[in-house]
Amino acid sequence: MEEKFTNSYSENIEVPFQLFGEWLALAEKNEPNDPNAMSVATVDDDGMPNVRMLLLKGYSPQGFVFYTNFESTKGQEILNHPKVALCFHWKSLRRQVRVRGNIIRVTEDQADEYYTSRPRKSRIGAWASKQSRPLESRFALEKEVARYAAKYAIGDIPRPDYWSGCVLQPTEIEFWHDRAFRLHDRFVFKRESPTDDWGKVRLYP
Repeated sequence: MEEKFTNSYSENIEVPFQLFGEWLALAEKNEPNDPNAMSVATVDDDGMPNVRMLLLKGYSPQGFVFYTNFESTKGQEILNHPKVALCFHWKSLRRQVRVRGNIIRVTEDQADEYYTSRPRKSRIGAWASKQSRPLESRFALEKEVARYAAKYAIGDIPRPDYWSGCVLQPTEIEFWHDRAFRLHDRFVFKRESPTDDWGKVRLYP
């Protein structure tokens, strides 16, 4: 595994999304829980960072996709400061991928398509939860869930206007692979903008 990483990465992988796909596929076979989990870092109006765990919902050469409530703290920070960082860490593989770039929103059709694919109770939850705002009690949340479940008891559940998806268009992707004595392998791919070609460089560990 390690030898394949070293050779294929340094010699043949020119576009980092191909390598990311290989690593994610390995994680899907080895990680016991949520191989698509990632930390998402944003910044508030005072320049203070925030980080939390989310699930990656798709990726392509256009970027990394996740979904959120844009009225939440996370959503507001993204709208006000759309420079975001991601970090994937697969402990069982001893590998990590860090990503930085700018956020754009998915199309309305893409948001609708993903929203309708979610479990019905998750769609109800998107309406019931005023994400990140004060909650007086668990009962108050359950009451809201029951209210929207009754409201949308029959038929489709529409997607809230404030609930949509983000595409992080990366300008930097770093791959880290654990090696003995902390002499790790690190490669970083960089480009000035999402339309530029990638450059790559090996880093000291």
